[in-house]
Amino acid sequence: MNRPSPSSARPLLLTMGDACGIGPEIAVAAWARDRGTDLRLVGDVAVFRRALGIVGLDLPLAVLEHADDVAPPDCLPVWQPPGLPADLVGQPLGRVSAVAGGAAARCIVAAVHEQQAGRSRALVTAPIHKEALHAGGIDHPGHTELLQALCADAQGQLPPVRMMLANDELRVVLVTIHVALRQAVDQITTGRVLQTIRITDAALRRAGLDAPRIAVAGLNPHAGEGGLFGTEEIEHIAPAIAQARTLGIDAQGPFAPDTVFMRARHAPPRHVGEFDAVVAMTHDQGLIPVKYLGVEEGVNVTLGLPLVRTSPDHGTAFDIAGTGRADPSSMVAAIRMARAMSA
Repeated sequence: MNRPSPSSARPLLLTMGDACGIGPEIAVAAWARDRGTDLRLVGDVAVFRRALGIVGLDLPLAVLEHADDVAPPDCLPVWQPPGLPADLVGQPLGRVSAVAGGAAARCIVAAVHEQQAGRSRALVTAPIHKEALHAGGIDHPGHTELLQALCADAQGQLPPVRMMLANDELRVVLVTIHVALRQAVDQITTGRVLQTIRITDAALRRAGLDAPRIAVAGLNPHAGEGGLFGTEEIEHIAPAIAQARTLGIDAQGPFAPDTVFMRARHAPPRHVGEFDAVVAMTHDQGLIPVKYLGVEEGVNVTLGLPLVRTSPDHGTAFDIAGTGRADPSSMVAAIRMARAMSA
């Protein structure tokens, strides 16, 4: 393959995800829809060839020696990182596999290294399976935590990161992510809520919003009802909002969790959102409204990393892996968002 000239745009790298799930299928289908010359797939060549057959695409596959090689036109461009297991394509579809979990992590690590070396400009990740990841020897519960560890500084300090779920109607950023609900409540501190608000404000400003309007959800029913249903709003959430406002951030709340997402929803003419994003306290509190509005178009964005990372807002869908029924729309949206954020 031809090496890129210095003037060539650095590519977007799309990792295959768990080879036993729908990741490879939606990756090749999304590439076929997008056809961006800046998009490269990262993963096992044989797995991607199988995926082309599953989704019924008759496309030539170009095997790249380097992730930033220039690929021939109208060919699926695949870079296979060194060290992937030879029997990966032989793992049964729709089943948890330690081999697939380890391979998925290896692709993520390789893609991050390419971006850290300046050879790519953004990372798009297909879904991984947390149980397979653990079985494969990876001591991180998900993409977000693995990426955070890979982006630690020379002293081992992890960058503070947050998960944002977004679609055309709603953006939600989470204070807590992949922890048990009992632990999540303990993690809701003034410092953590304030940090989430600041990360959200900075990300929205980088995305082109001059004065982002940020709503902050409460934790308890009715946002605690003045302390009757819990005191986290009084002790931690409201003080964080007040501190954010002293920094010039337009943060408001805490609002009742059962109505704040409707107030932020932007779907004119019927819904004109009052806010540009909602800071939610827990994983399910924030993800349920975004996914209800359309999981097919949802995008997961990791905020706070020194790199751009997006992914589709769904999992490996083992139950339909290999059937060709997986919808690539969320992956297409993730590619387009990564491209816009790294332009």
